[in-house]
This record gives sequence, C-alpha cells and structure tokens, in this order.
Amino acid sequence: MSVSEELFERAVKVIPGGVNSPVRAYGAIGIAPRFIDRADGCYIYDADGNQYIDYIGSWGPMILGHNFAPVRESVIKACEKGLSFGCATAIEVEMAEFICKRIPHVEMIRMVNSGTEAVMSAIRAARGFTGKNKIIKFAGCYHGHSDAMLVSAGSGVMTSGVPDSAGVPKGCTEDTMTAVYNDLESVRILLEQAKGQTAAVIVEPVGANMGVVPPVEGFLQGLRKLCDEFGVLLIFDEVITGFRLAFGGAAQYYGVTPDLVTYGKIIGAGMPVGAYGGRKEIMEMVAPAGKVYQAGTLSGNPIAMAAGLTQLKYLYDHQKIYSDLEEKGERLYGGMEALIKEKGLPYRVNHIASLGSLFFTDQEVVDYTSAKTADTSAFSDYFKGMLSRGVHMAPSQFEAMFLSMSHTDQVIDQTLYAMRDYFDNCMK
Repeated sequence: MSVSEELFERAVKVIPGGVNSPVRAYGAIGIAPRFIDRADGCYIYDADGNQYIDYIGSWGPMILGHNFAPVRESVIKACEKGLSFGCATAIEVEMAEFICKRIPHVEMIRMVNSGTEAVMSAIRAARGFTGKNKIIKFAGCYHGHSDAMLVSAGSGVMTSGVPDSAGVPKGCTEDTMTAVYNDLESVRILLEQAKGQTAAVIVEPVGANMGVVPPVEGFLQGLRKLCDEFGVLLIFDEVITGFRLAFGGAAQYYGVTPDLVTYGKIIGAGMPVGAYGGRKEIMEMVAPAGKVYQAGTLSGNPIAMAAGLTQLKYLYDHQKIYSDLEEKGERLYGGMEALIKEKGLPYRVNHIASLGSLFFTDQEVVDYTSAKTADTSAFSDYFKGMLSRGVHMAPSQFEAMFLSMSHTDQVIDQTLYAMRDYFDNCMK
C-alpha cells in the first residue's frame, strides 16, 4: 500500500470523504487521491516521492509556478512580524490602492478570505444597493458554496452527481433564477419575467467549472447591454479569470465593464484570499460606511496580503507574461487538438489563453447541457493513464487545466507525448 493510500484510509475516518474539498476527491476515478508533500515550478511531489507535471496549480493561483521565490520570501518576511493582528494594517491599504489605481472598474475594494465569501458579499451589496432581491446566474457556473448560489452549479457538484445540495432551504434559492450560458435570449426572458425585481446578473465571464467554456462572440457585451436596459447590476465572478487572462482579467480581455467583480486564487498567490469591488457608490453601501453588513476576523490578513501583493506587483511589472501564456496555451491545447484530429477521435478541446479542457464528447461544448454529454468513464480512464505517465490534472471531467509560466515548451511537449502514448496504447 502506498503512503497516499495509507493517508486516505486514515483521512476517511476523520474527514468527510477523506478530503477537505470535494474537488480533491478521486471518487469519480475510483482510486485514492494523491497526497502532495511539496511543489516547485510546474512539478508536484506526492507523499511517496512521485513527481508529476502539475496542471492544477492549486486551482489557478500558481500562475508564476509553485513556490515562486519572491512570493515565498515575502511571506517569510511578513511572518517575522506576527501572523495576525485582527487590526488594520498598512499592507491592506497598499493592496487596495494598488488594485484600484490599476483596474479601472474597481473604485473601491473589500478583502475577504475566499471566493465564496467574495461572491456572497457582492450579491448582498448588489441587493442592498438596488433594493431588489432576485439574482440571475447561469447553469454550470460555480460561484462558491453559499446557499443562494448552489443552484445548477458546476465543478465538484457536477462530478459528485448532486445537482444542488442537501441542507439548503428552499427559501434561500427562491430568488435565484438560472439562465443558459451563451444564450442572451434566456437572460432577457428572465429579466422580463422578474421586471423590476432583479438586483444583478452574475456570470463567470469564461465558464471554468463545467470544464472551460468560453463566451461566444457578443455574449458578454450583450449581457452588459441587457443589464443597462433593465437597470440591473452586472457582476463578473473573476475568481478564476482575474489577473489570469490579462492583468485586468476577463473584463480587460473582452472589453466589458462590470459593476462589481469578485476575485480569488491569483490575488492571494496561494494564500486564502478573496476580494470584491467595483463602483464606489455600490461599495460605499458596505459596513461600516453603509448598511450592508459584512465582516471577517482574518480579512486582510498581513501574511496573505504580503503574498498576494507581491504576485500582483510582479504580474503588473511583467505583463509580457500574458502573451507568453497565450503562446503556451496554443502549444498545449493546440497540440491536443491536432493529436485528437490526427487520431480521428470524437473529442473536443475548449481553451482560452492558459485555461483549457479536453471534453470526451463529440458535441461542441458551449453550455451546461452540452458539457454534460461528456463521457466521464472515458475521462476516468484517461486521467489514470496520464497520472501513470507523470501528468497531474484535476480528477474531474468538469474542471479546467491551468498553465503557468513555469511550464516550459519542453514540459508541454512531454505532456503531449504522454497523451499520444496513452491514445496509442490504452484506448479501448
């Protein structure tokens, strides 16, 4: 028995399912999860000493690679002063000023501890500002695990086969309406049905929790127009795309300005950080400035701020990183597409910049319904085959692959070679 298997046997006795987040579970794959001991660059090492090329990157934060030296050193230096004070600190102000000065649509920002908390708080602010209760989200878009958002969610919810969640009272979701991603008419219908009652439309500008599903041309621009037409706020959930597609996230990449935006992942450089921000008049509704209450004992934690600010400053000062990541994405995902075409396999590769997914379906994947046509059994075989070849990906058909600056051309080519070897020797 491997060390990872022994750890999993122990874990399931004291942790629900043996993991502290469902997306870490290998249940859909039928094997014990790998327990990771350390990471460096584009590699992770499990408790048994096995090395893997990593395409999870802590689910996105490690855009510069694991254990990036400037971030690590900033954390060590900050720790020397103390881990937490529960009081205001200078670095919180510096982080807020840095973002507000460089992201045009963020006039004010509030730090929190997770993406879930950021979304929950942004929705509360939107409701407080508009005086309206209803929210429109999209099937397959995941916005964290707060009660109101666990309706037709993607990601780990899709993998486990649970459409929503037990323990969520009906009353918590009765004001959440669900539209079809990439379908503007479905949004218009809901806005008409709930005219004068809708506070906001929230969207992952690039769907990344039903696999990667980019917006079709005009979709995000159309959402902006619909929100303006009906007097509704537009919230971009950029927990994944923020500071990844461009320094200004998907809003900059697609040229669409949201009213509110939520951040996570990269903003913390691997530390537990989230944030929400946007127009000043909306954010001034948040306590103690306004009547929308939101608090957090560890929000703006100085260690997390040190890590996140160091990474954001590096990204801002080296924005060629984004064109480099585009090239890396084309090399990896374009290479995957070419291999699938060469082999005559009925699969689809969706990708945008450094994000991508291989869907085991012959249908074009543009929304939640088409994503669910994927053959999860075929993905399970593929995952195990690639893992045995030293390539580590999310153990779910419905998660994204994440590239970092530490993935060299040689590493990407090694990944494509492993994929070719799998399809040559292991396809049933």
